[in-house]
Amino acid sequence: MLNILQNGILFGAEYSSVTIGGALAILISAVVPYLLGSINSAVLISRLFYGADIRTQGSGNGGLTNMLRVYGKKAALFVLLGDMLKTALSILIVAVFYGFHYGPFAFAGNSLLYVAGTLCIVGHIFPVYFKFKGGKGVLCTATMVLILSPIAFCVLFGVFLLLLAVTHYVSLSSITVGLLYPFALNRIMALFGIAASGLIILLTVLVGLLIFYCHRGNIVRLKERRENRFYFRKKH
Repeated sequence: MLNILQNGILFGAEYSSVTIGGALAILISAVVPYLLGSINSAVLISRLFYGADIRTQGSGNGGLTNMLRVYGKKAALFVLLGDMLKTALSILIVAVFYGFHYGPFAFAGNSLLYVAGTLCIVGHIFPVYFKFKGGKGVLCTATMVLILSPIAFCVLFGVFLLLLAVTHYVSLSSITVGLLYPFALNRIMALFGIAASGLIILLTVLVGLLIFYCHRGNIVRLKERRENRFYFRKKH
């Protein structure tokens, strides 16, 4: 009888520890990154320094490209830094708590870091502080890919620049690279003998679909040939 009670107590303590540990992992890798991601740099900067909400101007998007078109390079630079910082911080917090090993794909083996990056992107797109209306998540995604899989980032960034140079559409380039992300990551990791977990694959597919969803208005304008073009140099 004493053995049964002791086993029950030990089992209960272990179960409690696992439950608390699991809850803490969810809190640190999901909730905290989501709240950080919800801090929208474009909305804050436009309100604080320009007295207007960027989401009421231009394309109506609370992101880098719209900020660049409406307020110029200086404002866009601060948005870029803010969005990169919150994504990097989201991943770093999880890395500090759960460890990391830097290699060809940086933190490729830790699925929780992909959870953190993805939830930061979700927060950016659907920010709790701004009535769930934010940006399109491209810059946050690029930052996540750069940190977690730098080789994949270089490949995808090269594809992005090539498409942009040929088509002059930021939206088309972003959509294409977003959808290619899970396939490129999986194939490149395989070349290095690294197996992507099912969770990582699922999260990267989710990110690609989110980027596609956020550009649905751009897709309509592309079909109707009304989408704004981007040029590295101003046309004379």
